[in-house]
Amino acid sequence: MPLLNFQTYIKHSQICSLKIKNRRRLVNYLNILDQPIRFSPFVFSRNFLLWALLGIIGGIISGVYWIVLEMLMHGLAIFEGWQVVPVMALSGLFAGFIIYFFGDPGEIDLIVNNIRFNKGKLDYRNNFSMVLSSLLCVGSGGSLGPEAPLVQVTGSTGSWFGKVLRLKGEDFRSMTIAGMASGFTALFGAPLGGSLFSLEILHHKHAAEYYQAIIPAFVASCFSYIIFALIVHLGLGPIWDLPTYEMQDKFDFAYAVVFAVAATAFGWIFIFCTKFLKGMFSKLVSPIFIKTFLGGLALGLIAYFFPLTRYFGHHQINELLLTELSLEFLAAILAFKILAIAITVTSGWRGGFIIPLFFVGATLGLIIHKLFPSVDPALAIISCMAGINACVTRTPMSTTILLATLTGFTYFIPILFASLTGYFLAPRIPFISSQMTQKVKTQE
Repeated sequence: MPLLNFQTYIKHSQICSLKIKNRRRLVNYLNILDQPIRFSPFVFSRNFLLWALLGIIGGIISGVYWIVLEMLMHGLAIFEGWQVVPVMALSGLFAGFIIYFFGDPGEIDLIVNNIRFNKGKLDYRNNFSMVLSSLLCVGSGGSLGPEAPLVQVTGSTGSWFGKVLRLKGEDFRSMTIAGMASGFTALFGAPLGGSLFSLEILHHKHAAEYYQAIIPAFVASCFSYIIFALIVHLGLGPIWDLPTYEMQDKFDFAYAVVFAVAATAFGWIFIFCTKFLKGMFSKLVSPIFIKTFLGGLALGLIAYFFPLTRYFGHHQINELLLTELSLEFLAAILAFKILAIAITVTSGWRGGFIIPLFFVGATLGLIIHKLFPSVDPALAIISCMAGINACVTRTPMSTTILLATLTGFTYFIPILFASLTGYFLAPRIPFISSQMTQKVKTQE
């Protein structure tokens, strides 16, 4: 018996010794990787490889997510007419069950808050809930896009990288922001716009505070763009077919400002509508799956009467631009799309509102062209898209670059003027509440 105990002790000691050796070897490898590559005369170190790897992983995640989402959208698109009402109601119910049982992944407010005030830490343990719930919400026809779920998943992947590599401070935050940029870039096919958006969304006045993350975001975005384009061939060119624009007046930028003022007014309407519905849903004391069910029921009714409001607008914007629609119908689409986005945001459905806001802007631009036929339709559409998005998200720089990339609109100046107009005419209290400073948040 004593001999057996001695053998067990020896075996246990060998195992412990092996674990210690493996840990020492891992630390040694990390220290080696931390040193610049000696054979390269360039600024080329472990960080570049990590940012590139993060971008590749972000591109793969985004590509797989998009393929599954497209399959789900095509599968559920067979339900039309009255059938869309129970389909969207049940999708909301199941999405609510996922959130209720697997954890609440939060919304864009939580992401921004964690980046600014929680040292950039995003919890990757809720990714399962975010992916499944957002696929149901977006795939069934909710008026929210996949950009927010992708930013959450890829950003938390960056946080996981930072945790494994024992990064601290701004290095850790930069890794998270680079992950966010990779997800956003993959969907929009705009590495520069996606990188700037990941900084600008954090705080409209203090984006320069996160300038250290700009190079990591650029690198991750470029690699993510390549991988995503190879997987799904999306983002290789403009995705929305705007009418051809030719500058007819040297004061076109002034017209862009006027159109953006109109778009900003509807941005205010959207924000008010969202806050009103949020207050109503907050008074409903019930589990989240009841709220998502009611939201799905309302969205299904809107989609039944106005099928063009279904889904988040990626394909519907082209349908809107290429179809001859009456002024009355466009006005109805504008009103009910704003309502649909507000319901989707406040009822617990998961997704992002950037592409749906672009849809609203495009609809408003077409209405302006209908009212004033002499107005260039492309100029009115692009200005309204820029104005309303900059008003709600307070991201004028990235909005300008994103729209130029997504539409192929070659005349850059009107988009910039429209974006700045929407930004400066935005409400004092931002729509994304975590964009406020801690002091203001406490006072509010």
